[in-house]
Amino acid sequence: MDLYFSPLACSMATRVALYEAGAEANYLEVDPPTKTVLSDGSDFRAVNPIGLVPTLRTDDGVVLTENAAILQYVADRFPQSGLGAAEGIDRTRLHQWLCFIGTELHKGLFVPVLDRKAPQEVKAYVLEKNLSRLDYLDNYLKGRDFLLDHFSVADAYLVTVINWTMATPPIELAKWPNVKAYYERLRQRPTVARAIGEEFELYKAELARKKAAA
Repeated sequence: MDLYFSPLACSMATRVALYEAGAEANYLEVDPPTKTVLSDGSDFRAVNPIGLVPTLRTDDGVVLTENAAILQYVADRFPQSGLGAAEGIDRTRLHQWLCFIGTELHKGLFVPVLDRKAPQEVKAYVLEKNLSRLDYLDNYLKGRDFLLDHFSVADAYLVTVINWTMATPPIELAKWPNVKAYYERLRQRPTVARAIGEEFELYKAELARKKAAA
């Protein structure tokens, strides 16, 4: 498999999932500003015309896009990993959490706040409207280790998104103690710690490239 990713982006969730599954993959870094695959200088948009990570090329050559779909594919492809959920209500709950993280947190809350070009009044509106999603999550996580009854691809996605609070000062995790405890606990998980450590080093290199190009 080929995983196209950018450091510390939502694609890190798939890296975590693949590490959890013990799966072999080629990790192909995409430079966000230029949409260039750094390993060979090719145009990433030839693989995914929208130019967004993650993008996964399976062993069969099928190109998959959209984070929630890719994570579900990894869970199904490696059932022995326990990253998925059984058919029925458990699997529906997994889909529920993948959708919640992708829409309410990732796109609804963090993307506007992280956007350097977004006006401050827009960011203020987004925070006023959408911080309640973290209130909901904090209440749900009370007394729970994971979103389901075990670590799943939904947790891989959630810890990746919560990790962005390092770059969003208005979203202070201390306000949501259960979310903070969940994040700190999962950061200690070997696969998560490995992914964050590796991608943080790549992110620093990305920042250095941007500085040199400026």
